[in-house]
Amino acid sequence: GTILGTFQYMSPEQLEGREADARSDLFAFGCVLYEMATAQKAFSGKSQASLIGSIMNSEPPPISSLQPMAPPALNRVVSGCLAKDPENRWNTAHDVMLQLQWIAEGGSSAGLPAPVAARRKSRERIAWIAAGLAALAAAALGIGFVRRTPPPSRVLRFEIPAPEGVTAIDSPRISPDGQTVVFNATDSSGKSMIWLRPLNSVSARPMPGTEGTTRPFWSPDSRFIGFFAEGKLKKIEVGGGPPQKICDAPSGADGSWSQQGVILFDGRTADPIYRVSAAGGTPTVAVAADPKRSETQVAWPEFLPDGRHFLFMAFRQKSEENSYRVGTLDSKDSVPLAPAQSLVTYAPPGHLLFVRDKTLVAQPFDAAHLKTTGEAVPLAEHVGATGLGLARFSASRTGALVYRTGEAGSRLVWTDRTGKELGTVGDPAGYADFALSPSGDRLLVEMDDPQTGKSDLWMRDLARGTSSRFTFDPGSETSPVWSPDAKTIVFSSNRTGAFDLYSKAASGGTMETPLVVTSGEFKFATDWSRDGRYILYQLLTKQSGFDIWVLPTFGDRKPIPLVQTAFNESKAVFSPDGRWIAFQGHESGRPEVYVQAFPAAAGKWQISTQGGREPAWSADGKQIYYGDPTSHLMVVEVAEKGDTVEAGIPRPLFQARVQSGVRVRSHYVPTADGQRFLFLAPLGRDALTPTTVVVNWFAELAH
Repeated sequence: GTILGTFQYMSPEQLEGREADARSDLFAFGCVLYEMATAQKAFSGKSQASLIGSIMNSEPPPISSLQPMAPPALNRVVSGCLAKDPENRWNTAHDVMLQLQWIAEGGSSAGLPAPVAARRKSRERIAWIAAGLAALAAAALGIGFVRRTPPPSRVLRFEIPAPEGVTAIDSPRISPDGQTVVFNATDSSGKSMIWLRPLNSVSARPMPGTEGTTRPFWSPDSRFIGFFAEGKLKKIEVGGGPPQKICDAPSGADGSWSQQGVILFDGRTADPIYRVSAAGGTPTVAVAADPKRSETQVAWPEFLPDGRHFLFMAFRQKSEENSYRVGTLDSKDSVPLAPAQSLVTYAPPGHLLFVRDKTLVAQPFDAAHLKTTGEAVPLAEHVGATGLGLARFSASRTGALVYRTGEAGSRLVWTDRTGKELGTVGDPAGYADFALSPSGDRLLVEMDDPQTGKSDLWMRDLARGTSSRFTFDPGSETSPVWSPDAKTIVFSSNRTGAFDLYSKAASGGTMETPLVVTSGEFKFATDWSRDGRYILYQLLTKQSGFDIWVLPTFGDRKPIPLVQTAFNESKAVFSPDGRWIAFQGHESGRPEVYVQAFPAAAGKWQISTQGGREPAWSADGKQIYYGDPTSHLMVVEVAEKGDTVEAGIPRPLFQARVQSGVRVRSHYVPTADGQRFLFLAPLGRDALTPTTVVVNWFAELAH
């Protein structure tokens, strides 16, 4: 029931949704043949509706009326193709071929009486003489033109304001043909979607079916947009239609799409860069972080023009040692290119665009020999990059550039059970994770250091409104968890390469105790049982992704696997009585919330029904909170029935305004009484800056 194709060459039966056959193709062929002969389209209209009306009801002027030199017999062939009723058309392409051969063999006189043909041959000689003179004149004009110095390309710069009702905007992505900009945006209700803004339009519009997405990326022909949502890599056609699944990608974040139909995409910390066919399939590893080079992460894949080589950013323990590397689809090996601070984009005819010290620069690059060839030239200032290299710019193949300036960040917002904002905690900053003390008087927050690109933990006294730095190591510290007596903090640090578990007294000091330290594995603490006997953490391995482990604080203190499958399991938290854990699992192809018995895995029950993330228990253990794919904060009643759990029907509390992005590890935390929630929220509409568009940006390089 959906019309697919180009309206201009569709037959009447196709437009009416009737059955099409070979004669429908002959109608399209007739349209093309008419256009070749006359330089005019057989049917025209100012809109799709008027075009359809022309095809259904009107007849094109005879070819001979527009091209007197054309054989009149050609009129008969084309009109036989363009008959409204398929029964009146030529039956087969073979019939049409025979007619055209007959015309070719008869020359320009086909179908004409001899005297007329003679007169036409005379006219043809005159026409050829005129054409020769015209060609000589054109050649003379052409020589004069090429000797002139062409006018320089003009740089055109303008701004695109944020759409009405939008409170947060992610990085803009311009299409390869330079015609359209897309971006992920959050509206005032907290819903995140992809928005589309053609440059010849005065407004942007949201794209239905893209709720809960991460940053979009373009297909090379500018027809499709790739994005990640509900644990899947999807694509959606710009012209309309529902999203199509490409593959499962539980932790997918950013992608690049080649002319050969291959997609590369990255993920969260320690994930490799994967490759998959744009038509669908199972992802395979394209390149991974190399521990021998002290690499901790690879990200931001970017195809080069040949579709075989690609750029990516390799992160190391020391941010000043981060680098761009060149990989190839034929091998998992890569070669170094240059130091790196942000994602990189290739822009024809031969430049790399990236951010250096908050300045967007263009570096000459030889794509054939895979090397830089000159000094970087500044293009725009105040284009910052996060610790993970996210920079808000992109470029087209046609010389168009888009970017956003200003500081990125988020704010910590208190709400009640209806979603009403009650106040904020501290100043806006680059928050990524946070944990509220059991008594609710102190808050540990993870904040990015814009100078080093690393993150540290800070302690906030909520009563006094003061903050002090809690960790001081040169590495990154994240995922803080309070002990039940609020005397100890467990956190993760990558000071030795991979993220390991450490503990430290909540009162501060410099003494830090390693808890779980293993080579090449990433560990992130998620909860501490109320009796103080167990610490939950998630372990990331190349074999099975994220699994849930538990660390006893007694006996031999040997870690024990708790939930270990081929799917990702994370965000595990203890019930208040310690008999159950709630966690986020992906076995259904999207994140859902499950409850499982503890310590023996005697059973497992699904709590969420339409997707769920980040579970949290109420203080009495009778409710579980979680976030759904549309940013609603949900609550569901749970009851213990012996060795089983019964869950009620989930219901929304309110639409939350949460900060998007894979860098964010925690989006909310409830207070002990469940009457307030602390959210990581976007900065708000007042902090939004417009998107700048620069056409012919490369013309500035000559100045």
